[in-house]
Amino acid sequence: MRQLNFLLIFSFGLAMVMFTLENTEATTVHFLPGLNSTIPLAALLLLVGGLGATAAWIYAVWSGVVKKVETLQDEGEREAQQVRIQELENDLQRYRATVDAQLGLLPAAGQSTATAD
Repeated sequence: MRQLNFLLIFSFGLAMVMFTLENTEATTVHFLPGLNSTIPLAALLLLVGGLGATAAWIYAVWSGVVKKVETLQDEGEREAQQVRIQELENDLQRYRATVDAQLGLLPAAGQSTATAD
């Protein structure tokens, strides 16, 4: 995998050098009305590419921060849900114990029919 990464980086660097050597003619860039500059085409494209890469990196960092915040919020909600589930399980056990105790107090169905006969 390292060889593939090296090959890709080397190829990209070589292509950038070749592009720079072939595109040395000056280009006029108009920033605002009345504000312009003349720079080589290769330098302009490298500058714009660098700005684009920086913008993509900032977007990736921002997306990671947003995802981390959402994950932290989800963990808080998950903990609250686990507490609520535990409370409901405790209630269910208490209700079962109450029902079992009440069923033990009822006369057995077989005894009531036997005494009636």
